[in-house]
Amino acid sequence: MEIRDALQVAEERGLDLIEIAPNEVPPTCKLLEYGKYKYQLKKKSHKQKKSVHRRKEIKLRPKTDEHDFVVKLNHGRRFLSKGHKVQVTMVFRGREAVHLDLGKALLDRFAQTLSDISKVESPPTREGRNRMNMILTRK
Repeated sequence: MEIRDALQVAEERGLDLIEIAPNEVPPTCKLLEYGKYKYQLKKKSHKQKKSVHRRKEIKLRPKTDEHDFVVKLNHGRRFLSKGHKVQVTMVFRGREAVHLDLGKALLDRFAQTLSDISKVESPPTREGRNRMNMILTRK
């Protein structure tokens, strides 16, 4: 269809003529409402950005008491049930850094307790001198 005919059809229907593939022979165009199209693209990109940043962090220490551990477990369970990933960080202070085995055992216990609804995406790994991280995702 000729360009002027396509423009006339678009004007009759109250739509915009949008060039989709300008490098093709013949060029490809589409009839649609440009404002609505831009809005849908914006909405789609916003949704993609939103889904990227869905990681929650829970911090523990090697000497975390039992009740505090249970509270952190409940937070993790809630985050996982909402579809978030959970990054569990073990923070070592001072001489606690010597006892990496205690921290690893606590992270393993955390993962084992939540194993009914989660799986370990990345096992406990040491990050720097004073941190150990583990990432859990929903099953």
